[in-house]
Amino acid sequence: MQYRQLGRSGLRISAFTLGTMTFGGKGAFAKTGNTDLAGAQRQIDMCIEAGINIFDTADIYSAGVSEEILGAALKGRSSEILVSTKTRFRMGEGANDAGLSRYHIVAAAEASLRRLGRDHIDLYYLHEWDGQTPLDETLEALDTLTRSGKIRYAGVSNFSAWHLMKALGTAERHRLIAPVAQQIYYSLQAREAEYELLPVALDQGIGVQVWSPLAGGLLSGKHRRGKPEPEGTRQLAQWGEPPVYDVEKLYDVVEVLVAIGAERGVSAAQVALAWVAHRPAITSVVIGARTDAQLADNLKAAELSLSAEEMARLDAASAPPLLYPYWHQARTAADRLSAADLLLLGPAIKKG
Repeated sequence: MQYRQLGRSGLRISAFTLGTMTFGGKGAFAKTGNTDLAGAQRQIDMCIEAGINIFDTADIYSAGVSEEILGAALKGRSSEILVSTKTRFRMGEGANDAGLSRYHIVAAAEASLRRLGRDHIDLYYLHEWDGQTPLDETLEALDTLTRSGKIRYAGVSNFSAWHLMKALGTAERHRLIAPVAQQIYYSLQAREAEYELLPVALDQGIGVQVWSPLAGGLLSGKHRRGKPEPEGTRQLAQWGEPPVYDVEKLYDVVEVLVAIGAERGVSAAQVALAWVAHRPAITSVVIGARTDAQLADNLKAAELSLSAEEMARLDAASAPPLLYPYWHQARTAADRLSAADLLLLGPAIKKG
């Protein structure tokens, strides 16, 4: 297992993270899984044995039950194990039970700590953008939590690039804690993060944790062109994330994954995870599983290194179109581009 620096912080986290959205199985989250305490303990044992040192949850997952199960499963284990959790979404019926106000952030952090049974949160994410709360208020609340020892680092999730840059600018202007990481959706099914989110991560020194690297199971190799949809999958259960806009392109990507997997004697899922883990700017890939067998297979991706030729085949099958101004930059600015620019534009420039 590799351990990678989390952005410009001094923290090192494993290249793979266990996501615990399947823990609890309450409400809408029952569609993702229903891992109980005993199952969580088994999966955590498997992850620690594989070298994973960080576990990810959120207050909204099964209305707090995921945090409770994770906290109970980690009880008595090494203090070096890291936990990330998140806040933003509605956790009650009150007028202030959602959002990124100082009121909600402080209350939510304290509630998460109680559920987790810990005295601090290692990485605390703002789970979604809140355009109605001033960013200086949001960041000041995170700053207060940091100074009181309740959180160690802060991050953002599902922000756009301009949201992230606004947060960084506000933090610098007011000398408040700044995000050191972002947790985003990124996979071979949808590479929109390459337009701005990954370039800004490279440019500003922001760590990147990737959620749903298998596109909700769509890249597992079970969903194939012309074959019946497998029962019990998230997409079949209408989980709805991620949306699929080009089904034929998805099937093209899956065919390449299956082919490479067959050539290497590994699963398509392992190939998809390895591709994400070795993309520029990626710090850690969040994996989760409904069963121990799925988790065991996913963990093997940490040992898989794809060749340049295999990466190129996957890139070609999944490449996003160049939107404006990127196609113009590829044609006219190639003489003065940074590494952050080339993350997206490099392949187009090589093609000429």
